[in-house]
Amino acid sequence: MIDTLLAFVPTYGLWLIFACVALSCLAVPIPSSMLVMAAGGFSAAGDFAYWSLVLFSFSGFLLGDQMAFLLARGAGAPLITRFQARPRFGKVILKAQRLLEQYGAFAVILTRTIFGPIGPYVAYVSGALKTPWVRFAPASAFGAFLWCVGYSALGYVFTGHIEELAQLISSSVGIVVAGTSTLALAGWLIGNYLRALRVQQRGE
Repeated sequence: MIDTLLAFVPTYGLWLIFACVALSCLAVPIPSSMLVMAAGGFSAAGDFAYWSLVLFSFSGFLLGDQMAFLLARGAGAPLITRFQARPRFGKVILKAQRLLEQYGAFAVILTRTIFGPIGPYVAYVSGALKTPWVRFAPASAFGAFLWCVGYSALGYVFTGHIEELAQLISSSVGIVVAGTSTLALAGWLIGNYLRALRVQQRGE
């Protein structure tokens, strides 16, 4: 599927990435992390600005995440019951519930970085269990920002080795490695930006 999606990037550009990321946040099986990482390689090649990739992917993530939360909030606990009744979703919903019980809002951040595949279900569970929006939204936005910056930066920095990265991330160990790399790269980029901002302010 990723090859098909990438073939459409030259035609539909960043709007395709926006739509794919939003749909993946609704638990539609789209390899959005691989797509954003590959798009980071396109950005390094000069096809579009890196900041625009982050902006479009981040906007799509926010839209999809909020839609999942609000849809589940409207449906309530019966939605989770229906999910649990299906073999495909029962275990992942249980994992999402346990993470929320154990870590609260921090689980939202974790499942948008290190444990990304569970992310959509945490959004659904959070909404269905009536988690206050003011607790969910900031954690969701922060985790989404780390995810978008991290995966796009992986593609940007390691362009030419994206296929190897994709194979690594497809394994369970790779998911943790990629999540950790996402956090590290995002922290590095944010730190550099803040240092540059301080230097600029001192110069003024």
